[in-house]
Order: sequence, then structure tokens, then C-alpha cells
Amino acid sequence: MPRIKAAVCHSFGAPLTIEDVELRAPVADEVEVTLGAVAICHSDISYIDGGWGGSLPAVYGHEAAGRITALGDGVRGLSVGDSVVVTLIRSCGICASCAAGKPVFCETAYDGDHGPLATTDGGKLHQAMACGAFAEKVVVDQSQVVRLPEGIAMDAASLLACGVITGVGAVVNAAQLRAGQDVVVIGTGGVGLNAIQGARIAGARRIVAVDMSEAKLAIARDFGATDGVLATDPEPWRIARKSMGRGADAVFVTVGAIPAFDTAPHYLAKGGRVLLVGMPHSGAMSTYEPVMIAALGQGMVGTKMGDTVIKRDIPWMVDLYQQGRLKLDELISGRWRLEQINEAIADTKTGSARRNVILFSQG
Repeated sequence: MPRIKAAVCHSFGAPLTIEDVELRAPVADEVEVTLGAVAICHSDISYIDGGWGGSLPAVYGHEAAGRITALGDGVRGLSVGDSVVVTLIRSCGICASCAAGKPVFCETAYDGDHGPLATTDGGKLHQAMACGAFAEKVVVDQSQVVRLPEGIAMDAASLLACGVITGVGAVVNAAQLRAGQDVVVIGTGGVGLNAIQGARIAGARRIVAVDMSEAKLAIARDFGATDGVLATDPEPWRIARKSMGRGADAVFVTVGAIPAFDTAPHYLAKGGRVLLVGMPHSGAMSTYEPVMIAALGQGMVGTKMGDTVIKRDIPWMVDLYQQGRLKLDELISGRWRLEQINEAIADTKTGSARRNVILFSQG
């Protein structure tokens, strides 16, 4: 089988190693994509650090873009040379969730231990999140890719695979925000900034960003926040409610920090909802007072990947980007080579990065 370079995780919490691995050719409904860029998502880091368990050795990475370089015999509607976004949303199209228009909850299991990757001696190499995109190439199901118009830079396009659709989709799809409503976004990292600009695009009246530093709140304003509140205040929800003149119709928790989940209901108006977007480590627990949620007609709901239908949602987000209404380039904090991936991960862990992107020579 052909060999490619990949960043491999052999032990949770340890640095990734750059090594040769084997990637078989696409079969049936699969496509091979030679990557131009892959962004580093906090979900990748949580897996690498062992926060959610998983099979090792593994290749992580799931926020990518590149060009199709080979097709399985069953692929339709795509061609070699197409520029595409590569996502982790693998959908069978026939299970109950897919039939209901919810491909992010596809019920057909995928076994990454028996995917297209292998070690050079033929051993198991887990294709994490059905992508394994911390590598020069991927082989994925055709349901996971969306064709792009020519001329979009790969680094910007890669962000559409996860952080952008998760943040914008949480607002537009999950919350179904209406123009004139008020929003609080807790956490202004990559996903939080996209929730903010999703609220701006949807016509929110007030968009209150909550984070730990004034510097991050200033960036949030660049993306559309009308107000900023420091999470370090003893009762930040009181300041947020004063800014809005009321409680929020929707509160988006975009970080995995438990205190953010604990306090989120305090920001709500009567009838408002908390949208749980961030992903804490397995076993982490949050507490709240259910009588208040019941008495005030409030709600809490999880949203995965912005409840996105990628072939519906990515094209209109691309169009907004081309119009200058959706910021992508501004989300990129740094550009790195694959050999620098551990440095890029360390920089992401500082909390100051919006999105670090690994660039390949094809990009």
C-alpha cells in the first residue's frame, strides 16, 4: 500500500510522532483526498489527552480540506481534482436519524480500527473520528465531503469542517434564533466566535460574549459581539442581563469548562434555552436547580456539530464567506507544518489561539 506521513498518537497525553503509515486506496463509496490544510480542534486535543478514551495507536484530525485524488467505484457526483471540505460527519443515508434529516446522529457504526490506515508492518492504526486527517492524505466516505468552488484557500476552507458549522449551526439550526432575540455566548474560542457571528448573521439584537480576558472579549466584538463580560466577575450574569435589559433568549456554552455549564441558566430570560455545545471530559458533572428551570419555562438542550447537514449548510456558508459576511481568514491564529504539530497543539492549549492550521505542500 502507498505510504504517507502522519502524526500518530501512541499514548494518551504524550507528544504525537511523525511517521510513515500505510493508506489503502478508496473502495466502493470512498474518496481519497490529498490534504492542503487541517485545523486543530479542541476535540482532537481532548482525545489525544485521553479525555474520552479510544483506541490506540491512532491518527486524529477531522477539520480538513484538500483535493480529491482517487475515487471508489461507487462514488457519484464527485471527480478527481475537485476541491473539497472533509468532515467527520459520516452518514449512511438510510438509518432513522439520516432519514429524519439528522446525519450528525447517524446510527450506523463505523469501526476506525478496520479503516484504511495501517502501520508500515500491517498493524492496526485507528482512523479517529472516521477522518485521521493529521496526515498528508485521507480516505473517507463520500458522505463526509462537500465540493468547494475554486479559489478558496485551503486553510480557510478547512475551518468549515467543524468549528464554523458547529458554532453557526448551533445558532441557526439548533436554537433557530430569530431576528431581534438576545444571545449570550460563554467562551470565545473558535466555536464561540462562530456562534457570535452566527448570531450576528441571524439578526440578534444583543450578543453578549463571556470570557476570561479583555483581549478575548475585544476579538469577540470584531466578530459581532455587542457587549463583553468577564467570567471572572463574581456574578457575570448580572452584568450580562444589565447589558441586554433582560435575560437571554439563548445561551450558548461553547467551552468544556464545568463552571460555564453550572452558571449558564442564570443568564436566561423566561422561556429561554441553554444550548450545550462544548464537550467536557467524560465523567465531568454539572449541577443546576431544576425547580427554577421548570418554573420559568426554560430548557437545556445539547447540539452536536451544529445539527449540520453538510451538503445543505456548507455551501451557503461558503457563499457568505465570499460575500464578506462570514469571517474565516480572521479565525486563523497560526499556520504550521505537520512537523510542528506538537508546538501547534501546545499553542492551542494556552487558550489564546482561535484556530491553528497545519498546512501541507499541496495547499
